[in-house]
Amino acid sequence: MTQEKTKEFTGRHMLIIMLSFFGVIVSVNMVLMFSAIGTFPGLEVKSSYVASQTFDKRAAEQNALGWMPSVSYTDGVLILRIDTENGPVIPASIVAKIGRPTYSGEDQNVEFFLGALDHRANVTLTSGPWRVFINAVAPDGTLFETRLHLIVPDS
Repeated sequence: MTQEKTKEFTGRHMLIIMLSFFGVIVSVNMVLMFSAIGTFPGLEVKSSYVASQTFDKRAAEQNALGWMPSVSYTDGVLILRIDTENGPVIPASIVAKIGRPTYSGEDQNVEFFLGALDHRANVTLTSGPWRVFINAVAPDGTLFETRLHLIVPDS
């Protein structure tokens, strides 16, 4: 009669299993952490406290303008329209940036040219969600800042 030799489960086996288990968990967490940090677009303002000190005043001035901006995208052209109750507005200057909500790799500065009743820019955007950051100056010198959401449909 032959006897089958069975392998014993030892502390060494348990150690290997535990190190493998936690090694996989730590590795996955590290990959996710570096991925999150690498795609973080960064801070919006250097000091939130300093920015908050003038927020109410700036918001009141901006609301007094009565501007209602809207943005659309068709055939490679980004169209920004700023209206009031009295009709369209042409700001003294506009600085704009467009980018993805969660990824800064596709951010691009936008240079608008004046259309008939709006501002237009030639940009290439892929489908999906985008944010348009607008910094405009009214003819009276009031700063107008806003963030507009844009969804580009699948082609």
